[in-house]
Amino acid sequence: MSAEPLILVIDDDPLVLGSLGARLRKAGFRTAEVPTGEDGLAALEHETPALVLCDMSLPTISGLDVLRRIRERHPEIPVVIVTAFGSIENAVSAMKEGAIDYVTKPIDDFVLVQRLRRILDRDRLDRENRDLRARLATAETEGGRSRAVVFRHPSMLRIMTKIEAVAPTRATVLVHGESGTGKTMLARLLHELSERNGRPFVELSCGSLPDPLLESELFGYEKGAFTGAERAKPGKFEAADGGTLFLDEIGNATPALQVKLLRVLQDRVFERLGSNEERCADVRLVLATNVDLERLVAEGKFREDLYYRINVVSLQIPPLRERMDDVPALAEAFLRRFAGEYRKPIEGFSPEVMSFLTGYDWPGNVRELENVVEHAVVLSGGPLVEAAALPGRYEGGGEGAPSPLRPLRVAMEAPERDYILRALRLNAGNRQKTAEMLQVNRTTLFNKMKKYRLFDEALDAED
Repeated sequence: MSAEPLILVIDDDPLVLGSLGARLRKAGFRTAEVPTGEDGLAALEHETPALVLCDMSLPTISGLDVLRRIRERHPEIPVVIVTAFGSIENAVSAMKEGAIDYVTKPIDDFVLVQRLRRILDRDRLDRENRDLRARLATAETEGGRSRAVVFRHPSMLRIMTKIEAVAPTRATVLVHGESGTGKTMLARLLHELSERNGRPFVELSCGSLPDPLLESELFGYEKGAFTGAERAKPGKFEAADGGTLFLDEIGNATPALQVKLLRVLQDRVFERLGSNEERCADVRLVLATNVDLERLVAEGKFREDLYYRINVVSLQIPPLRERMDDVPALAEAFLRRFAGEYRKPIEGFSPEVMSFLTGYDWPGNVRELENVVEHAVVLSGGPLVEAAALPGRYEGGGEGAPSPLRPLRVAMEAPERDYILRALRLNAGNRQKTAEMLQVNRTTLFNKMKKYRLFDEALDAED
């Protein structure tokens, strides 16, 4: 089976039909070309194309009717409408009926191919996203957890795909991320997707206990090992035998503790406090940090050999402000959970509240968003969460309320990106002409395009 995507082209003009087919095949696509809407609908009964490119003006069945029938029978297939120049009203109607995009005649080869590739890439990413979320939801159901893994942003899709790949192994995983980004959730997910999911998941924060107590918690102790040790107690390593041990805030581990952890990782043996007897535990270790461990290594505050031992597989969770696409989905998921827990007839957020949620920077990340939604649900009567239900420091943007403004650096990037994109479109994607128009050299323009991911979007749609 060919890996090239199949595009179904529907156009009653034989010259245009043949020309479009030739252009698309030259660009690396497979094509099926038919002259009528009836033929196009019939073709869909035998093969599922990756995309349909359909002319608006067709005999007997219009392009708009073809679009409606495809949306009814094959809603997963993206449809791009071809319309005559000046018929923007038709294009708008098609978009309202569910077309993914439109192009106008005469068709520019480069523009068409760029748009179709971008649409297909986005569709593939959406499908991978849906499939992965379905698999993760299944794993959570089997693991007995009620909290769903919610994500929309491509960065989180990459992380989840990596988790799927590493979960069946026993490789040590180091999770980087700011406080509140969901490091514990990812550690649990790694456990639930592994063959160890029937065994214990044990967690311990290395920043919550003083060093002597932390060692006794990790490795256990014998009776009389210290004052108050009236009986022997196994530690977290023994408790997690056969399962997963999650150590949060590993950057806070003292030098003495780092030495003992290194020994466990190297020799897979440890000793309880007050004992010389070596013990073994079959444990999958997942660690997390909200500090830069490489910087601590450079400063001599964290052992280099331990760092390389724990950094076998690295997961970097971006802060919520860098994946704002996830905010609406997370907020809705938290709303459903808390509305169910508190038995509140709440169906959603008011436009004002959703505008705030998607405009605020969330310095406390997902944990802060979760707390705000829980507070709002508790104080709401439904059916929508209104601004008055938000915690006092958020409600109405009054004195002391967090500002919904982005950091200045982020705010200044948006107009620069839009300005470069506009110039690229005015010059039909020609970088040399665009650089000259903006009075920058081509290298600067290239770096800006790379930074703002403009290579696929430069010619996506008219202003």
